[in-house]
Amino acid sequence: MEIKQEEVGNATVFTIVGDIDGNTAPDAQAQIVPLASPDAKIVLDMSAVDYMSSAGLRMLLVIYRTIMGQGGKVALVGLSEELQDTMTLTGFMDFFDVFESVSAGIESFG
Repeated sequence: MEIKQEEVGNATVFTIVGDIDGNTAPDAQAQIVPLASPDAKIVLDMSAVDYMSSAGLRMLLVIYRTIMGQGGKVALVGLSEELQDTMTLTGFMDFFDVFESVSAGIESFG
């Protein structure tokens, strides 16, 4: 897995490339969670993620709770149909604002 970080306007976009599993989720979490702050606007671009294990779901939940708990905002973009199905079945879709594109995710922050 590879994570690319880019500042776009007032948001930080993390593009995740590859599978998210028990081996890779801790690295992603360690890179994203420290950005938690009241003005954090985080977009997780998952358009290049083909597989996500339960460790990946846990990573998303930790990121969500940490960023939102500090008053920041999180948007997910580019979820494959398979990832959407998994997140719907597990109830994770109820937590996240999901968008088709990075620009739509950024615009949602206002």
